[in-house]
Amino acid sequence: MNAFTKFSQALRPGSRLRSFVISRDKSDTLLLLFACVLVLAPHSLQLPGWIGATATVLLAWRGWITFRGNRMPSRWLLLPLALAAMGGIYLEFRTFFGQEAGVATLVLLLTFKLLEMRARRDLFAVVFLAFFLLLARFLASQTIADAALTIVSVVVLMTAQLSFQYTGAVPPLRKRLRFSATIVALAVPLTIVLFVLFPRVQGPLWAMPGQTHSARSGLSDSMSPGNISQLALSDEIAFRAKFVGDAPPQHALYWRGIMLDAYDGKTWRRDSRPHGHADHSEHHGPAVRYQITQEASRQPWLFALELPAMAPQLDGNPVHLTSDLQLATARPVNERIRYDIVSYPAAVLQDHARAESMDGWRQLPANRHPRTLALAASIRAQHADDAARITAVLSMFRTQPFRYTLQPPLLEGDGVDAFLFDTRAGFCEHYAGAFAVLMRAMGIPARIVTGYQGGQLNPADGFMTIRQSDAHAWAEAWLPARGWIRVDPTAAVAPERIERSAASVPRSTPVLGGLVNLEVGPDSWLHGLRFRWEALNNGWNQWVLDYTPARQKSLLRALGFDNIDWKTMTVLAALIGGLTVLLTIMFVSSGRQPADPVDRLYAAFCKRIARRGYPRHTHEGPDAYARRLLTDSRLDENELLAAQTFLNLYAEYRYGYDRPSSTRTTLQSLLKRIR
Repeated sequence: MNAFTKFSQALRPGSRLRSFVISRDKSDTLLLLFACVLVLAPHSLQLPGWIGATATVLLAWRGWITFRGNRMPSRWLLLPLALAAMGGIYLEFRTFFGQEAGVATLVLLLTFKLLEMRARRDLFAVVFLAFFLLLARFLASQTIADAALTIVSVVVLMTAQLSFQYTGAVPPLRKRLRFSATIVALAVPLTIVLFVLFPRVQGPLWAMPGQTHSARSGLSDSMSPGNISQLALSDEIAFRAKFVGDAPPQHALYWRGIMLDAYDGKTWRRDSRPHGHADHSEHHGPAVRYQITQEASRQPWLFALELPAMAPQLDGNPVHLTSDLQLATARPVNERIRYDIVSYPAAVLQDHARAESMDGWRQLPANRHPRTLALAASIRAQHADDAARITAVLSMFRTQPFRYTLQPPLLEGDGVDAFLFDTRAGFCEHYAGAFAVLMRAMGIPARIVTGYQGGQLNPADGFMTIRQSDAHAWAEAWLPARGWIRVDPTAAVAPERIERSAASVPRSTPVLGGLVNLEVGPDSWLHGLRFRWEALNNGWNQWVLDYTPARQKSLLRALGFDNIDWKTMTVLAALIGGLTVLLTIMFVSSGRQPADPVDRLYAAFCKRIARRGYPRHTHEGPDAYARRLLTDSRLDENELLAAQTFLNLYAEYRYGYDRPSSTRTTLQSLLKRIR
């Protein structure tokens, strides 16, 4: 028994091998389902769980129908299911409009459409819905991973669409994927030209009006024990900084954010009184120049090293520098922004202010913190001046059994008293808050500043990354002739927290579902890989997502186009885009093999004879075509002789050993006779 006979028997009904042979319709449908899975998978991370589960069940149902060859479900079955799904969307979002409700509706619409796909127009509807959902994904996330997955999804989706269009033999899947990838690659040059030159609008690259961004600053305009410590293990990026020259030392990196001066006995808040312009003396010491790329925070403030010289400029969102050196914006920061700023760490704030003007920063609530007030009275009696009293409090934190912890014990009763005399364990807000209370109890003006301390320099791109884990709180005390001075009691208790960024502390990272823990320290290979990945993401943010109108104009000026308006930019984009399309067409055409002139003559002959009512069949070669023409008595003798001679010469030229140079001339003369 030969191999062919064995293979034929294997394909008989009931054999095992036959069960693995999938028809073309099934394979094309399964490829389309796989493309839809790629499209829907990213959305499942953002939508409610029941929507993802429903879409998964519907896709599995469609796959089962395809495998088994069953009939599609009745519309009378799908209709109540679809209505129930729409009702669930309304109960979930209380509307059918808006980004989230709209995307959820499209996800379910796509999966339900797959279950009633019976005609070619249904296929187009599925493909168009899938492409629309690919675009909708960028409204929620615009990372490199999302862009890469979108490209893969487009290639697979186009391959599925092309697979349904073939009417004869179908190329292998690898060839179809390569063809779709080539189509996508040919669109890249024009995409780059339009991205660079098409007039930009102010705002993020992908957003909807009134869209709420998921990013947050992690800090608020109030502080009570515990709210900052919750951020200590968060790797979310708050902002990045790029210094002109060397970066300051780690212990000098105090990124000033919000000043809190109103205290009710438990919570520190920002005073609602209006603040004027910054009042500080001449800038002392060297300037620190840097650029900050701040993530969307939904809060109306910026961050800068102490002490900022002036407010930066933001397009469409004015910034002013308050009297307490807070950078306040007119509107919340709802998109990633970039600004240049200069700070003078040695500058002095309000050193010439009158002591009586500081009474607002000496106030404490009545009948609170009795043991703390007694301690403050004792320290004040033991030391003659305010500077010595500040030193005494810091010495108490340093020498007595206070400890720094991310999980402090619960404070019962009076929080400040319980911390200073009972638990003696806390995070930065515990120490900053207790210090400020002690200062005010001794008559020294004091307030709280929240922001970030430290940062991690990425050697791959030179950017310093400040994360939510670097969130910090410290205090400021006012001394005559010295003004407001920064006092960080956390540095007295845990100096290692100040000397190195919290992000550089080695951590155990669970992988493989927690079966293995990897130590991610500053010298580990995983840490180096993380640096490179973050540098790549930062470059993506800087040059793609943050390609603002200002950056576009700066690039065009560098290319020699000064003071260009949007009309000129549109014309320029159209001209260069058209030239790019022309060059792409020339590149594609240059890769094609030139058609043989004799083959062109043969095609013209077949077309001419077809017009006379004798078309050539697809499977017919020139000899078979000539034999069929002999059997048709409707052709006169001269026409038949010319056609037979033409086909015989073409067959000899195409399939013979020799190709006489005179054959082309002879065929041309015969074609003229036929015409």
